Amino acid sequence: MPASQKITGRKEEIAVLKSALTSAQSELIAVYGRRRVGKTFLIRNAYHKQLVFEFSGTLNTSMAQQLGNFHTAITEKSRKTPERPGNWFDAFEQLKALLTSKKGKEKKVVFFDELPWLDTMHSGFLQALDYFWNTWASRQNNIIVVVCGSAAAWMINKIIFNKGGLHNRVTRQIRLLPFNLHETEQYLLSKKIKLNHYQLTQVYMCFGGVPHYLNEMRPGLSAAQNIENTCFKPGGLLYSEFEKLYTSLFDHSSVHKRIIQALASRYSGFNRNEIIRKTGLKSGGYITDVLEELIQSGFVDYVIPPQKTVKDTVYRLSDEYSLFYLKFIKNNKFPTKSTWTHITSSHAYKVWSGFAFETLCLKHIQQIKAALGISEVSTYQSQWFFKSSLKGAQIDLFIDRADHSVNVCELKFCNDEFEITKSYASILENKLLAFAKETKTRKALFLTFISTYGIKPNNHAINLGVKNIVLSDLFKF
Repeated sequence: MPASQKITGRKEEIAVLKSALTSAQSELIAVYGRRRVGKTFLIRNAYHKQLVFEFSGTLNTSMAQQLGNFHTAITEKSRKTPERPGNWFDAFEQLKALLTSKKGKEKKVVFFDELPWLDTMHSGFLQALDYFWNTWASRQNNIIVVVCGSAAAWMINKIIFNKGGLHNRVTRQIRLLPFNLHETEQYLLSKKIKLNHYQLTQVYMCFGGVPHYLNEMRPGLSAAQNIENTCFKPGGLLYSEFEKLYTSLFDHSSVHKRIIQALASRYSGFNRNEIIRKTGLKSGGYITDVLEELIQSGFVDYVIPPQKTVKDTVYRLSDEYSLFYLKFIKNNKFPTKSTWTHITSSHAYKVWSGFAFETLCLKHIQQIKAALGISEVSTYQSQWFFKSSLKGAQIDLFIDRADHSVNVCELKFCNDEFEITKSYASILENKLLAFAKETKTRKALFLTFISTYGIKPNNHAINLGVKNIVLSDLFKF
């Protein structure tokens, strides 16, 4: 790719890739992350001068066709037209010949994209890669092989924790995550899209920080207009992305989608047994494997509730787009020119935005800690819910700190300052009492509000000793 194309963020990942250029050995680098997150763009950007050969797998394509595609790709790079390879061992011999023909001591980069799609049944691709790396490439000192895939669980199990010839052969690994709020703002600014933090947050809660989705936004339009065009018009990318997304990542993706749909029905999440009952799936190791695939791919997160055990693990849908699609796009078969405007005035929007903001905050814990001045303090964070026969209490987020303190956080996404009324102040006091009693903590409790524009100053806020964190704090680098 041209060197002039500037990449947003990714400083740590680029540093890892660049450091491999100066090492005294050949490198096998595994890069994984969800679809559309920018893996290919990152590799091409970091290695645009050193990239000797690039090849990508194709979804649902036979071994013969993949080898044909490989032949086309290597012919373009070779001085003489090689024979069409009959298997992957022949293909890697041709790659070896190509690399050997390139003179000079500088590192030569080979990039295999969408690796899981190349490893079709009985193809022998991984065995050939294993042989190529162990018998030749690893014995050089100027080869970098980058293997990349969107199926995160496959990359982890088959490459990073390979139990065969590639065991412990990966020298560096990168899990590429979606942009955070700061990176999202910088990316959109690079596209001449200037929105305030409130509108950027609305976009983030719909799209997540996925660069390919954000790339659909157009300058000169509001967040509402961009969401309308991208999500609710039949030609919009996110109008029909859901099926493509899961089908491209998982074999037997119908099971993955059933679990995702179940998790979308309850914002607080389900434990494993509840998921089984909700989906009608049979209990067994396969459910565990699917959940792990969804976690590794960044669609689901999990937490073990305080004072509970592993069997009580709660799984929650954490992918912004999947939740947004299932809540508002999937069943909206007759979109109008103002679908999003109608949605934002509904109760469903208010409930969804509260949960989406909660998910956003959980992904920006480091920014929250920085705003609290506890960046270097070890913490554990989670939700908390208590229910008795008479009443219950829920805490959106608590941050349990190693300095003998706990921040009990209320999360509020609203379009103005939030006002603590007398009745709400009483509710907050009861939450603090219930938390202290039920968790038996002896730590100091600090009531903390994380909100869009802060808390309206009044005596109730003063008496509660509220610590304020506002939206702009979450956008800090």
